[in-house]
Amino acid sequence: MKTIKEINEKIKQGKAVVVTAEEIIDLVDKKGLKKAAQEVDVVTTGTFGPMCSSGAYFNIGHAKPRIKLGGGTCKLNDVPAYCGFAAVDIYLGATAIPDDDPRNKVFPGEFKYGGAHVIQELAEGKDMRLEATAYGTDCYPRKKLETLINLKDLNEAVLYNIRNCYQNYNVAVNLSDKIIYTYMGELKPKLGNANYCSAGQLSPLLKDPYYKTIGIGTKIFLGGGIGYVAWQGTQHNPSVKRKDNGIPQAPAGTLAVIGDLKQMKPAWLLGTSMLGYGATLVVGIGVPIPILNEEIVKYTAAKDEEIYAQVVDYSQAYPQMIAGSLGEVNYAQLKSGKIRVQDKEVPTGNLSSYSKAHEIAEELKSWIKKGDFVLTEAVAPLPGAESGYTFKSLKERPISI
Repeated sequence: MKTIKEINEKIKQGKAVVVTAEEIIDLVDKKGLKKAAQEVDVVTTGTFGPMCSSGAYFNIGHAKPRIKLGGGTCKLNDVPAYCGFAAVDIYLGATAIPDDDPRNKVFPGEFKYGGAHVIQELAEGKDMRLEATAYGTDCYPRKKLETLINLKDLNEAVLYNIRNCYQNYNVAVNLSDKIIYTYMGELKPKLGNANYCSAGQLSPLLKDPYYKTIGIGTKIFLGGGIGYVAWQGTQHNPSVKRKDNGIPQAPAGTLAVIGDLKQMKPAWLLGTSMLGYGATLVVGIGVPIPILNEEIVKYTAAKDEEIYAQVVDYSQAYPQMIAGSLGEVNYAQLKSGKIRVQDKEVPTGNLSSYSKAHEIAEELKSWIKKGDFVLTEAVAPLPGAESGYTFKSLKERPISI
């Protein structure tokens, strides 16, 4: 047994043994769980993929004369931001798009620019055009504001993503006779391809399936800077069916994460256009897992071939919320480039970059080994399956019109 305090002392002394979630697999194979748990202090994980439920909040500072954005409108490079707070606080969602974007009127829409692209360009240090209107008050008399803003000049610029880092996800296919465009990418007709979105054996919540170490307050790599787990993410659903190794077989836990955008790097926050769907932000996240005992090292050593996901039809079953699966496959099969669905060989593609996830795990490992990053103890656990916490879909009720 070890404690996080003891591991942090070793980090400060430059004596901590840190390995990535790939390296721990080989180490456990060679030395066994007991020896690996004794030798290793921290396992680093990583993921880099599209995470739609992302955004950033800003305090832009007061203009002269003052303006109250709350109750008014605000746009950054023509992308609407939410300003229903106080005077000069705004929130920009990754999927927000300009009012004049044609959307899917010319199908499939290209969604060339949205909130995610604004966040990336702010991280790049570019000037952003801010336009705002207000109704005016005695204490905030100004009714219109047009100016350029830059990340370095903002009081606060905080990445706050309410659902990131999904613990496992669907494999998307298309059973229909036409091509479809989804948040899982372009899906070809008649099982023409299968898209998935996970780093598998590198992905944070797959290496701590019961949230033994990852909780509220956990310090993480976020967008190339330092962030924290703020809460369970929306749609957190720990009660899904699991394999004997504890790993969920379907979409399960999620994280809400927060961090200083001014520390972050555009290489790890990419604005992305999903054809026929919308704009999204590709986010880089890395989570350190302290090796406190043999149980935790066992979970971190899970291999791609031991992690399973469900194959789901996105032409009918997903949009119409029809329960069921076309089968399950493991990540080793997915990464081989082909799987079998309904007796057909189907090529696979990953919307999440495994090579970038590897880079994140290595970068976080280097921060810890240099003593630049110490671990935090979660102040509260994420809700687990035993808590009875489950994701609820909308219960529709008739209304009179």
